[in-house]
Amino acid sequence: MFSSSDIKQEAEKRALDTTDQEIIGKAIEDGIETAWERFALQQPQCGFGQLGVCCNNCAMGPCRIDPYGGKPSHGVCGANVDTIVSRNLLDDLSVGAAAHSDHGREVVEVLLETAEGKSEGYRICDEEKLKRVAEEYGIGTAGRSKEDIAKDLALGMLAEFGSVKGFIQMAERAPDKTKAIWTEFGITPRGIDREIVEAMHRVHMGVDADFINILLHAMRTALADGWGGSMIATDCSDILFGTPKPLTSWANLGTLSTDKVNVVLHGHNPLLSEMIVQAVEDPELKKYAIEKGAKGINLVGMCCTGNELLMRSGIPIAGNVLDQELAIATGAVEAMVVDYQCIFPSIPATAGCYHTKVVTTSRKAKIPGTQYMEFSAETALSTAKEIIRLAIDNYPNRNLDRVRIPGKPMKVMAGFSEEEIRKALGGTYKPLIDAIVAGQIKGVVGIVGCNHPRIKQDYGHVTLAKELIKRNILVVETGCAAIACGKAGLLLPEAADNAGSRLKAVCNLLGIPPVLHMGSCVDNSRILVMASMVAKELGVSIGDLPLGGAAPEWYSQKALPIGTYFVASGVYTVLGIPPKIFGSKNVLNLLAEGLKGITNSAFAVEPDPVKAADLLEEEINRKRAALGI
Repeated sequence: MFSSSDIKQEAEKRALDTTDQEIIGKAIEDGIETAWERFALQQPQCGFGQLGVCCNNCAMGPCRIDPYGGKPSHGVCGANVDTIVSRNLLDDLSVGAAAHSDHGREVVEVLLETAEGKSEGYRICDEEKLKRVAEEYGIGTAGRSKEDIAKDLALGMLAEFGSVKGFIQMAERAPDKTKAIWTEFGITPRGIDREIVEAMHRVHMGVDADFINILLHAMRTALADGWGGSMIATDCSDILFGTPKPLTSWANLGTLSTDKVNVVLHGHNPLLSEMIVQAVEDPELKKYAIEKGAKGINLVGMCCTGNELLMRSGIPIAGNVLDQELAIATGAVEAMVVDYQCIFPSIPATAGCYHTKVVTTSRKAKIPGTQYMEFSAETALSTAKEIIRLAIDNYPNRNLDRVRIPGKPMKVMAGFSEEEIRKALGGTYKPLIDAIVAGQIKGVVGIVGCNHPRIKQDYGHVTLAKELIKRNILVVETGCAAIACGKAGLLLPEAADNAGSRLKAVCNLLGIPPVLHMGSCVDNSRILVMASMVAKELGVSIGDLPLGGAAPEWYSQKALPIGTYFVASGVYTVLGIPPKIFGSKNVLNLLAEGLKGITNSAFAVEPDPVKAADLLEEEINRKRAALGI
């Protein structure tokens, strides 16, 4: 049994944010098992697995290699440690690339259905972006309806997933010098599904055994995600729902309401959740909520579905991935609606301890113990209204004795799309380049990724961001990293007071935070586009720019292609959690040193966020010196 002081101490050990700490304490008091308890029960975790030296690819295994150089040194098939470690990495990376890119495919399919008049509730919100992207694909726009253009564009994008074309149109956005590197080393992506399927072929027993060849294909597969599937997801979402513009809203578990019907929208894909945003405006549903005793309907986001809604509609965001069970433990959530990715299979069990209904909506992501209400574009708005009605019906079941809404929400400024950043700079990146050359901004670092129960929730993200801005390095963020900094108050213009004097002056002049929220995890593609445009203005490769990337608390397979397409594009990237490659010195050396000779970038691993800031600053200084600035 925990005493109250033990509970407080345990909560402070698990999370940085005080609203999270309060509900962690409540969950412990309520006897709720969360990811932290399950992580503790898994200790010690398998050392072979952590080093990446076990292979379960065929029925002759599982095999494992002695990491100390003894026997066995080969699997039954004869694969050595380099083959096994690199193959495992490619396998995990391809899963992540498939997840992002399949998300992108679904958004394109809804764009096509919308263009053909087959969807319900959707419309093309950003016609200007539609035309701009269509022109990149060589699609005529003059004198044509937006629906006709959208149909041709959607079909053109769907062709990116196959292998007939042999190249990905959006990868043409990269600067020539970066593309020349990809061509020289044979890693130019040819098609999104093409690279993922080939990766699955290569990891099959008895195919690719050369660790260098395997890792080069890992880079190619990651590039197909970053400059393909993820970029398509971003652009099509902007076309359908609008390109984000800076706006203010709120973050943390304090965004839940004591007297309204709370609906949490969790996952990654905005297709259904955008319809739910429309549905809550239905006067009949508003009236129905009041009839059931509530004062209204309160939508909040969670994880990257939350980021999508925050940056376009200003829907408050309750938290990042480790907050999903905590939100339910407040006792105030009538419905948690999920699409896919980063959904803990545990949440129906958590919900079973309260009155919360968990609604799954995707055919590819069903969870036992939930209520399944299938999403399809043809009936999206009707389904959204049904879900809201279900949540309202559940409101009278709320047990007020078990409700605790923690603290107050933190104000945030979000929605810095690449287009809006460029617009704020006067339509060109020259002012940003001038500021970097003058040293007002030393460099730019993208902090991305998840939460991991091994690290105090949000500590890695927030500490690293504070260290970087203090050193006059501008930070751009997506995903759970952005939510962490939102909870910590770093997504506000006033946070410039925490920045170095030169960066603070720039932020104050533009009225922007020193940490810019650029969206969900597929929106890392916005960072690639921004880097590409700056590199083009200077006539250099992305690898020549004083940029960095970091994933201090990553856990998901999706983080592997993100980190790899950053590095393959030329961005030095520091990971806070070691990837499962330390069993092979050759794989480790190639990723940490060898890539510098290819893309002028590499991976590093540093769990301490202050030391990670040192590494990033050192790399930025190296590239500044090479540019002569």
